[in-house]
Amino acid sequence: MDGFAAVDFGFAREVLQRGIAALYLIAFVSTRNQFRALLGEHGLLPAPELLAWAGASARARRLLRPTLFLRIRYSDRRLVALCAAGIVVSAALVAGLPQLAAPWVPMACFLLLWLGYMSISSIGQTFYGFGWEMLLLEAGFLAAFLGSASQPPPTVVIVLFWWLVIRLEFGAGMIKIRGGREWRDLTALMYHHETQPMPGPLSRQAHLLPPWFHRLEVIGNHGAQLGAPWLLLAPILGLWIPGASTGSATAPAIVGAAGAAVVIGTQLWLVVTGNFAWLNWATIVIAFSAVGIPLGTPRQAVTAPPWTVDGLWVPWLVVTTAVGALYVWLSVPAVRNLLSRRQAMNASFNRWQLANAYGAFGTVTKERIEIVVEGTASADPESDAWLEYGFKGKPGDLHRIPAPFAPYHLRLDWLMWFLPLGRMYEDWFAMLLVRLLEADPPTLRLLRHDPFAGERPAQVRAVSYRYRFTTRAEHRESGRVWERDRRRIVVPPLSLGETDRE
Repeated sequence: MDGFAAVDFGFAREVLQRGIAALYLIAFVSTRNQFRALLGEHGLLPAPELLAWAGASARARRLLRPTLFLRIRYSDRRLVALCAAGIVVSAALVAGLPQLAAPWVPMACFLLLWLGYMSISSIGQTFYGFGWEMLLLEAGFLAAFLGSASQPPPTVVIVLFWWLVIRLEFGAGMIKIRGGREWRDLTALMYHHETQPMPGPLSRQAHLLPPWFHRLEVIGNHGAQLGAPWLLLAPILGLWIPGASTGSATAPAIVGAAGAAVVIGTQLWLVVTGNFAWLNWATIVIAFSAVGIPLGTPRQAVTAPPWTVDGLWVPWLVVTTAVGALYVWLSVPAVRNLLSRRQAMNASFNRWQLANAYGAFGTVTKERIEIVVEGTASADPESDAWLEYGFKGKPGDLHRIPAPFAPYHLRLDWLMWFLPLGRMYEDWFAMLLVRLLEADPPTLRLLRHDPFAGERPAQVRAVSYRYRFTTRAEHRESGRVWERDRRRIVVPPLSLGETDRE
């Protein structure tokens, strides 16, 4: 790093800009495919109803995060148009086209992505209530100020990405230390691979590893989250070593890159063993901010052009410095939260969702309870002819190996995991049952398997089962990936006439 310019972090900027843009592209595609069925005009939780409530009073509008749909009436067509625009802008950034122009061009592109996706997530209600939504928004905002190929990356913005990694990883580590006992007695990962919301193809193999390995996993997780993120700051500390020269800054840079490598390595293990939407991929991309590989303009020529400081155009330097000052102010609540014994997880302290608090899995469930939705063509509630609806990501068929979906986000499948955790009677789930009774085509497209091939069932119900991975011996004998035992009927048989009366 040379003062205001992070001249050794050209590669990091390439990964950040293109990687974050790729995640936005996936997020807009996911929204394009799912939003209308979940939250559209005829969705499970219609966004127009939320917007009508927010538009009824100034106080209600303040409770809703910023969204263009408060000024432009929501319609499914406009939602699709916004997603299409987001996909086009994201794809251009992935290709690196805006980065070839002045720094104001990629800045405008990323800010458009940030504002566009915030407009969606702000009305996404529980289907967009995940921590990685805030993470994507914050990463997109910071990426707007990384500049373009004509200048080196600003040091202040690279450091802000390091601060994001610290809040993301150290915050998650402290949530665990302050959370369930299983993280302190090193048993958490003896359960997690089996009980996580959406297992991946190798989750069963990971679960069957010996207990000593799972204890090492927890120890490694604590080290990666509580210690490694702080190593990213080594290049900054190296700047303040008395008499430090260009060559002597190499060791701090290596230390910072080593910290990033630990974070990236642990996140890749999570990618292999689970499906956490774009959380792990976003962490990997952001951690590359500490990998110092210079690209472009040689160090000796950085200060050559006029009206520049360390190779940065003065107006651009003013803008990025202002962003850094803004973040210092916005980060005060986040620092307090990290130090608090009542640490909040995935919390935002301002309407623009910047300088947020992050964290995940402060406790680990020990038992996997799945809600299985069934339907029958018989009008008799005592019928034995109940058939299961199949979901794309959540466990169902006992022989089916969990599929890899991340970084794509299956929102309905994720929320199904929360149902047995005290959220059984949420409005969206009741409406899902109604839509299945109606054989609603957009809703059925969210599923992997409709046992009635588009026809209306006479009744639907929901049944709880305990699922567990098969042992190696059980798998050899039966070929099944899961074993399950039925618990109880959690939603008794419903017909369309009964739901109409309600």
